[in-house]
Amino acid sequence: MYVSTSTWISSVPYVSSMRPRRADAETPRSPPKLRKTVSEGMLAVPKDVEEFRTMSAYGFLKLFTYDDLRLATGDFDPGRIVGEGGFGVVYRGFIHGAVGKEVAVKELNPEGLQGDREWLTEVSYLGQYSHPNLVELIGYCCEDDHRLLVYEFMAKGSLENHLFRRACTLSWTTRVAIALDVARGLAFLHGAERPIIYRDFKTSNILLDAEFNAKLSDFGLAKEGPMGGKTHVSTRVMGTYGYAAPEYMATGHLTVMSDVYGFGVVLLEMLVGRRAVEPSRAGAREGSLVDWARPILIRPKKLERILDRRMGGPAPRGLDRVARLAYDCLSQNPKVRPAMARVVITLEAVLAAGANDDDDDEEGTAAADAPPP
Repeated sequence: MYVSTSTWISSVPYVSSMRPRRADAETPRSPPKLRKTVSEGMLAVPKDVEEFRTMSAYGFLKLFTYDDLRLATGDFDPGRIVGEGGFGVVYRGFIHGAVGKEVAVKELNPEGLQGDREWLTEVSYLGQYSHPNLVELIGYCCEDDHRLLVYEFMAKGSLENHLFRRACTLSWTTRVAIALDVARGLAFLHGAERPIIYRDFKTSNILLDAEFNAKLSDFGLAKEGPMGGKTHVSTRVMGTYGYAAPEYMATGHLTVMSDVYGFGVVLLEMLVGRRAVEPSRAGAREGSLVDWARPILIRPKKLERILDRRMGGPAPRGLDRVARLAYDCLSQNPKVRPAMARVVITLEAVLAAGANDDDDDEEGTAAADAPPP
């Protein structure tokens, strides 16, 4: 399921009055351009749908008609809904013909929290960049007033729906691997020639495939970062309460460190098994998980008491390092937070150490089971 229950922080979104021309989905969109790499720079997000339709750089994406997607989703069958949020509804579908694959079809609700600007932003970023930890955008529909996006289907749904269900089965190793996956996705975005700030990092935007490989989705709020010696970009405050960095909430000044804070919140949620905002939790200002739990992250004995017990077993190896990483990411001072590239290195080391332990355990078991000489 791709269901989000988070509270959105938003101004009234821009909605274009332009009505795009009808297009034939069977006609290939050329020229044959490849996805851009980090070193090649970034095309600006189109100012409106009409400008978008003139930009050939999106030619590798599949252009679908509304009828194509009606067919793919069984006439937008409510039984195929796998997610719903401020943007609209996500359906599970199947594209026949040359594409021939299972897909997720997101239909923008014109009365929802996101409008044409966010839709164009998503097409712009996912249409230009490719990375194993970014969800693949296959194509789109921009017919009349319809705005739809077609993605690869992520069989396990969102991290949110696994982490916060009563019978969560995510092991320690799986959680660290998921954190590493999305850290790599953020590091890739931040490493662009002009950094891309994701701006809405949260568990509902982390999707999992059949093997629990994690990918970032929903780029509607993404923003190009500062350049030319500037320290930040100024923008209206948007995102999700509980995940947005405090300095961004207070000033509207956005940097890549805003994403690092959001990553820290999600890492904390995976450690503790609780949501970022829980109004019923006593002893914490405004029910904030960060306010309550962050001081405990550097106190090993207390940390074990708040660890998500659904992981089972004793405190896992690497817990202190991951807890310290979350602590640093959640610093009130953005200059103290680690860069995502550093986060990746730390999590890779934790996973490698855990894998070595598993290998040692297997060797020990094999030796114990071996017949005497």
